[in-house]
Amino acid sequence: MVAAAKSTENAPHPSIGFHALTLATFFGASAAPTPLYRIYQENFSLSPVLITVVFAVYAFALLAALLTAGSISDHLGRKPVIFFALVLEIIAMGLFVVASGPGWLIAARIVQGIATGIAGASLGAALVDVDRAKGQIVNSIAPLCGMAVGAVGTSALIQYGPFPMHLTYALLLLAFTLLAAAIWLTHETGGTRPGALGSLIPRVAIPAQAKRPLSLVTPINIANWTLAGFYLSLVPSLVASTTGSSAPLTGGAVVTALMASGAITVYLRRGKSASANLGFGVSAKTLGILTVVAGVHLANVPLLLIGTVFTGAGFGTNFLGSIGTIMPLAKADERAGLLSAFYVQSYLAFSLPAILAGFLAKSAGYALTTDIYATVILLLMGAGLLGLRAGRRKAAA
Repeated sequence: MVAAAKSTENAPHPSIGFHALTLATFFGASAAPTPLYRIYQENFSLSPVLITVVFAVYAFALLAALLTAGSISDHLGRKPVIFFALVLEIIAMGLFVVASGPGWLIAARIVQGIATGIAGASLGAALVDVDRAKGQIVNSIAPLCGMAVGAVGTSALIQYGPFPMHLTYALLLLAFTLLAAAIWLTHETGGTRPGALGSLIPRVAIPAQAKRPLSLVTPINIANWTLAGFYLSLVPSLVASTTGSSAPLTGGAVVTALMASGAITVYLRRGKSASANLGFGVSAKTLGILTVVAGVHLANVPLLLIGTVFTGAGFGTNFLGSIGTIMPLAKADERAGLLSAFYVQSYLAFSLPAILAGFLAKSAGYALTTDIYATVILLLMGAGLLGLRAGRRKAAA
């Protein structure tokens, strides 16, 4: 087993590109429904509340998959687990293709969430198996790049292609089928070991030395994922409602700007300290959110895009800074439990506030919902940054 692992590590691995593409495609598919939510509202007579429920069940399913099957590829090998995730994703795309109402959409998003959770963990591990340094960078950037391409690509297909509610998913179904066939042509980067059933028991544990840093960074992390959930669930409808622009590509471009600027900033600031990234992230995100709010009230699409670029830069850097604050404090056998706790916090913030946003949008309108969300996010980030600075002063005293 050890000898096999060494030979695998030293062998050339064109599979790093394949795994990066597969990971990006999974997350691209996860963003594909975002530009379609407004069309679903019109065709299926869905309220903003139901739209956010369709969005949120994906996050709940993904979180459940991460917590239960996140380490299953350590026991069964990377390739069979990635293949299983691809099969589930093919089923999800098929459900989207035949969807005729909210029940179908919810079922498709649940299956998609499970598939993406399993794929994210196993592909992430495979990338690190191949190249630890490059793998960590790809794990941070590929999901954001995938979501950027997924949002803008779906928007373009809706605007210029036929069958707006079906074409994107049919193409993705074909792509995942090809990836499922191609996975068997790649190297197996992991190994097998007993204990697969035991690994399905969720383990969430915060090491004592990481509890205070995690609590200090929590407000910034919650603000980060609350914003991401808002963008991926309601922003295309917000853009159409407040600016009068009904072109799907407009709303999709705003979502793409968030993810693309986040990915670029993560790459550019990957060598900076966690505290420097959090300081930069909060500043960039504050400027971006204020610009977005101005764009909403002035019904100005270019202003929305500019604000979203700054907001995305803050989103990516805050994520990088949050991870960098807590993960170096964990020992090797404590990392999985700490990362699970971080994921629980992140995905709950990603999903639950989005449902609340749906209720607010239905009763108070999109513009006022944006104002409320912006205020809460800014207050959370400010409190988090003040808490971190007070913690550093206390540690230095």
